[in-house]
Amino acid sequence: MASPGLRLLSNALPKQDSAMTSAPDRASLSLPSTHPLFLDRWSPRAFLDAPMSTGELQSIMEAARWAPSAYNSQPWRFLCARKGTPNWNSFLSWLVPFNQSWAGNASALIYVASRTVMLSPSGKTVPATTHEFDAGAAAMLLQLQAAHLGWATHAMSGFDVEAAHKGLAAPADFKIHAAIAIGKQGPADLLPEGMRPREAPSDRAPLATLAWEGTFEGHNEP
Repeated sequence: MASPGLRLLSNALPKQDSAMTSAPDRASLSLPSTHPLFLDRWSPRAFLDAPMSTGELQSIMEAARWAPSAYNSQPWRFLCARKGTPNWNSFLSWLVPFNQSWAGNASALIYVASRTVMLSPSGKTVPATTHEFDAGAAAMLLQLQAAHLGWATHAMSGFDVEAAHKGLAAPADFKIHAAIAIGKQGPADLLPEGMRPREAPSDRAPLATLAWEGTFEGHNEP
């Protein structure tokens, strides 16, 4: 029998929501062994007006904590604002106007940052050559966890990097990489008319274009 503490923790965790993003056409375009979580995750822009609790946001970020990194340096940082909280307007204001037009309906915004230096095994501060790679891995786990829990995500490069760095009071040895909007997916007609045709899962290049055994020799890049 589970201990009372474990039962309480289990009861506090958010339940998986069946209303997650889906892309049914992708299954026929992928190998049967590909997990549906990877195929069904895509990046909508239409969000419902759905509040997000602190616990729900933490349950999404917790997955990112377990990403791998060079020397387990864990260079990533995720700075968050939920809609309706004091930091929301500032976080939204750093996005380019196009992204503000739809991300303002999201439930939370997250800025992804990483430290550009790290402590070497000898204790010296050295460049963290994989900090961007490591932060990307953590951000992907975050988005997959969100999808698993029924939340949609949309990552963006369209933001004012200098304004975000200053507004987030980020130290000089940190780089801000992206912003991620999180919300409950809504119908496309919530978007301005010109954006609605784009509100669909995108395709991917064939696997042979992106991955193969061997070197680049003899491989013609498109």
